[in-house]
Amino acid sequence: MQAPSLEPEPLLTLMVTFCYIFLFSGGLPHQTRSLCFSFNFTLLQAELGKPQRNCYTLPGFDFSYGLYIERTDGGVPEAIGHWNTIKPRTGLTQNMPRDFITMNRGALKAGYTTAREFNLYYKAKDIRRKDDEYSRFKRSPPKVPADMTYGIPARPSTPFFDVLQHKYKELWMEQQRALTAAQRVEKKKVIKDKLRETRTTFLRKQPVPAKEESFWHLPHLEKVWST
Repeated sequence: MQAPSLEPEPLLTLMVTFCYIFLFSGGLPHQTRSLCFSFNFTLLQAELGKPQRNCYTLPGFDFSYGLYIERTDGGVPEAIGHWNTIKPRTGLTQNMPRDFITMNRGALKAGYTTAREFNLYYKAKDIRRKDDEYSRFKRSPPKVPADMTYGIPARPSTPFFDVLQHKYKELWMEQQRALTAAQRVEKKKVIKDKLRETRTTFLRKQPVPAKEESFWHLPHLEKVWST
């Protein structure tokens, strides 16, 4: 395919001229204004039996489309020659917080009791917490075996053979029979250990109240009211 020339082919050129005359009535009488537009339209007709040539020629087979990024790693020869490793970053010195538990214990052992003495002790002996307590290795998850599988285990397959044979129904019925038998044995044991109540045992538990004894009086003085 060939690219068309920049100059249009002289097949057909149509010159269109539009002239508009606007009449305005205003301060000056018989004032006229004209506005003229001129357009050039180039009508290109396609060749007989060929499409219209409106594109450019394609580049050769050795042309690479896209952006070219220059590699700076050297490629395979550079990798075979030596291996560039990333140097570990030097960790920034972290200012650990104060260990007030140790400082308070030391101040009490030294005999300090007031707040001013404690503050002076803090300034004299500035004890910081150990780095092991804030180490990233302690905050990391525990070690797991190499053959551990992460994630949720898969659900076991449904035992269709046991379902078709009503195995779960039989197991439930056996459990109910065993539970009923155990309840019967326990009930018989309670009835056997329980003693029957007799009148003697009942009177021993709830004795008859003793009759109160009264002093002897003469019969003709029993109904005499005391004054």
